[in-house]
Amino acid sequence: MKVTTPPTILITGKNGQVGWELQRALLPLGHLVALDREGIDLADNDSLCRVVRRVKPDLIVNGAAYTAVDKAEEERDLAMQVNGIAPGVLAEEARRLDSLLIHYSTDYVFDGSKQTPYSETDTPEPINTYGAGKLAGERAVQAAGADHLILRTSWVYGARGSNFLLTMLRLMREREELRVVADQTGTPTWARLIAETTAQIIGQSLDERRRKSFQSAIYNLTSAGATTWHGFAEKIKAVAEQGNQRELLTIQNIEPVSTEEYPTPARRPRNSTMMITKLQQKYGLTMPNWDAALELCMEELS
Repeated sequence: MKVTTPPTILITGKNGQVGWELQRALLPLGHLVALDREGIDLADNDSLCRVVRRVKPDLIVNGAAYTAVDKAEEERDLAMQVNGIAPGVLAEEARRLDSLLIHYSTDYVFDGSKQTPYSETDTPEPINTYGAGKLAGERAVQAAGADHLILRTSWVYGARGSNFLLTMLRLMREREELRVVADQTGTPTWARLIAETTAQIIGQSLDERRRKSFQSAIYNLTSAGATTWHGFAEKIKAVAEQGNQRELLTIQNIEPVSTEEYPTPARRPRNSTMMITKLQQKYGLTMPNWDAALELCMEELS
């Protein structure tokens, strides 16, 4: 591994939910080169190679992804390129530079048939295009042979971008009643928690690389606990009502509905909760419960 002081860190997807938070969380760790789609296009492999070879990063954090789960069913080729092929290209460039790659994946690599939380060793069986692309990306990263960490996260939300939290807050100001799916279970995870946890992981990983003890691996990275989309919505409503957004709300009732009553282009896993024991034990972390993290995020929003 080449040594630079400070290390150069390339962040893709700087305007996304996680990418935005990564810029703040990783700032103390090195010299950041944070790029959006105009600066590094995951749909263009040649662009990826050119940018990485120009920047010569010691660390690549791939915060960019195709995240429109339903739209991916229509744009299969684009979703597969961004989520499935581009991560492998980044990993090959990382191997060439002897750099470390951090890549994010998803709970949607699983089919949701398991009754208990998924571990890192459970066999992925995606049931939609988005999940299939993310699984292809995992395997491409692993096959490239670079030092890497794959971090599987779930139900990501934050103060920016397009996500369930912001959509619910908008709809709760516009409508008196909402219908939200109540038979899909997962773990809402704040983008800032992902970024700050990533910073902790990177700090230890760079030290391990210096000591020649680093091992590539997959880790589940989510908040603790689990809920349904309906439970998530109810908690958003409760926190909003307690805060200074109360007078802005028109919502009266959130009706629980089944997956069959709310069909979407992409199938979703019924259970996509994941065990986080491996991550916590490896890095000495305690992940907050999903509802506590949500309250912190909404406090900032208000």
